[in-house]
Amino acid sequence: MASSASTPDPTIKPELSPLDSARKKAFRRLLPILFVSYLIAYIDRNNVAVAKLNMRYDHPWFDEAVYGLGAALFFVGYFLLEIPGSLMVERWSARKWICRIMVSWGLMAGLTAFVTSPTQFYWVRFLLGLAEAGFFPGVIVYLTHWFPRRDRARALSLFLVATPAAQVINPLVARLILPVGTSREVDGALVTIPDFMGLAGWQWVFIIWALPAIILGFIVLFFLTDKPHQAAWLTPQERQALESELERERMEMRGGKKRMGIMEAFRHPKVLLLTLAYFCVVSCSYGMEFFMPSIIKEWYSMDIKPLMLFIILPPMVALVAQLACGWSSDHFNERRFHAVVPLVIGACAVCSLPFLKGNVWITVGLMMVAFAGFKGYMPAFWSLPSLFLVEAAAASSIGLINSVGNLGGFMGSFVMGKAREMTGSYDVGLWYLSGSMLCSAIILFFMGIGKREKAPD
Repeated sequence: MASSASTPDPTIKPELSPLDSARKKAFRRLLPILFVSYLIAYIDRNNVAVAKLNMRYDHPWFDEAVYGLGAALFFVGYFLLEIPGSLMVERWSARKWICRIMVSWGLMAGLTAFVTSPTQFYWVRFLLGLAEAGFFPGVIVYLTHWFPRRDRARALSLFLVATPAAQVINPLVARLILPVGTSREVDGALVTIPDFMGLAGWQWVFIIWALPAIILGFIVLFFLTDKPHQAAWLTPQERQALESELERERMEMRGGKKRMGIMEAFRHPKVLLLTLAYFCVVSCSYGMEFFMPSIIKEWYSMDIKPLMLFIILPPMVALVAQLACGWSSDHFNERRFHAVVPLVIGACAVCSLPFLKGNVWITVGLMMVAFAGFKGYMPAFWSLPSLFLVEAAAASSIGLINSVGNLGGFMGSFVMGKAREMTGSYDVGLWYLSGSMLCSAIILFFMGIGKREKAPD
């Protein structure tokens, strides 16, 4: 008869190793702060899409072409400081740089409420891009300072899921604020909601979301930790274990080769292809995000409040898709197909929109699939640069990919606005977005990196 002593007690959990304990603590400590920061950043960047619905009533000059160009100019400012910003995180301090970014973007976002001409609108969008530049690639670089490769896609998905979460939260808040200072007909009677402190609802949309960015900037300064060896919230054994694991991976990546310089990284064929792929998919994602409310409103003549409920459905699906793809990518230790497959599915959904319009539920359903596609690919995609680059080369390359790639946001927004102005329809713009997304999938498929690897022991 077997001894009962040989049977482990299922109620007793095995003690975590110092490395596993440090990894778990890093997730709990760092990801919530980064998630909330990116959520506010994304709302401040994109709330012009919902404010636009009422902004045009106060400013007749605010037509589709002005909106498209203003939305696009954000990415020009964004482009200029992306690479320096990512290097600041690598070589100086993530928490200090992110604090500077958040305070300055909060101020610029609030100023949007007071624009009175196209020129002012263009300038404030350009300056908002300058202010926010460096945040996203800086965080991508920062995560490589804390999370080994086995955890990176999951950490990225928990950070990146802030974007669909922002797209759910912002319309829910906006539908309560936007009617302020407007008049509409209810049951045959004209109902006027007075402005508040002399400002209309669309102005409060900008102001209300600007304030948390400034407050969060100071929270980041005091609660983020730049490197594991500085973390008082880890034990000495945990700090040593995590630093050793990250250094082991860096040495493994170098493979005895000399360090790659920044300019070498910029010329690396894989970096250039990733930049092109990101440009293509960002063209689609921002084109869809900035114009989704306008498309549904035009196609189905919908009032603001039900419209705000419809436009939260696609990002809700995207949130689930992003978390699932990040978990699956880490679980199977595979990146390429976890990036390519969502993009192909999303491209097909965007392409189908003009052909199947006429039923709002079909339209929103296709938008759900599209959002799942161009959000779900991101954890796997942003794990690719660190597969062949480390340290300053990785930081600068991530900055390059994000800065040049985000010019796709300029292209997608501009094409959608211009196509609508020239043709009177969003159809041509949507087909452009779909083709751009498909090009990204083709590039990533034929690059040959991110194939399944044996998971570390």
